[in-house]
Amino acid sequence: MSDSDTPEQRGKPASATPPKQESLLANLLINIIIPALILAKLSGDDWLGTKWAIVVALAFPLLYGLRDLLQNGKANFFSGLGIVSILLTGGISLMELDAKYIAMKEAAIPALLGVATVVSLRTRWPLVKTFLYNDKVLDTDRIAARLEDNNNLSAFERTLKQASWMVAASFFLSSVLNYVLARIILTSPPGSEAFNAELGKMTALSYPVIVLPSMIVLILAMVFLFRRIGKLTGLKLEEIMAAHHR
Repeated sequence: MSDSDTPEQRGKPASATPPKQESLLANLLINIIIPALILAKLSGDDWLGTKWAIVVALAFPLLYGLRDLLQNGKANFFSGLGIVSILLTGGISLMELDAKYIAMKEAAIPALLGVATVVSLRTRWPLVKTFLYNDKVLDTDRIAARLEDNNNLSAFERTLKQASWMVAASFFLSSVLNYVLARIILTSPPGSEAFNAELGKMTALSYPVIVLPSMIVLILAMVFLFRRIGKLTGLKLEEIMAAHHR
């Protein structure tokens, strides 16, 4: 340990290893590309048929989500929510219910997350700390100490509330886009090969149409939060990042 080490650095174990990063390619393949291809190409009677195509296609993201739960060794709310969403999609499709129920389900889940983000502001555990302000991304101990030194804790709490509303806005945007996309694309009778192909198309379009706009809003919230932290603490960006991100 050198004399130039900061108190924050001395307090962190040198042997700490960064968490394994999830593969973006694997995520896209298993959750979007493979299910979309199965639904679009293998729903005919010569292949899997309409019902088995849905089962096989949704098995990929379902098993991927369960694997994430098992690897983390604890229940993850968001992984669990994703699994529930997949099961609902499969159940609605296999029961051949009207496509409007899939549209409602697609809209309901991000809307609930948006509401939960806003409601959590009234609790001791605002969800914005899960999404943006956490010790996996930021050196929260150093930030908290500097905020206290600068007497800016109250100002920072106001910043977290503003960032929370921006995060909630990304979920509400996703909710609207989910509903519109489902209502536009799912027009064929449930249980038909055409319906499966449309379900695959909706899955494939979910990333560019829904995920990217929502991610842009989240990134704007992150930039806003980081800049405010810099102003309130006097620290540079590289000084507020968690050690394993430097």
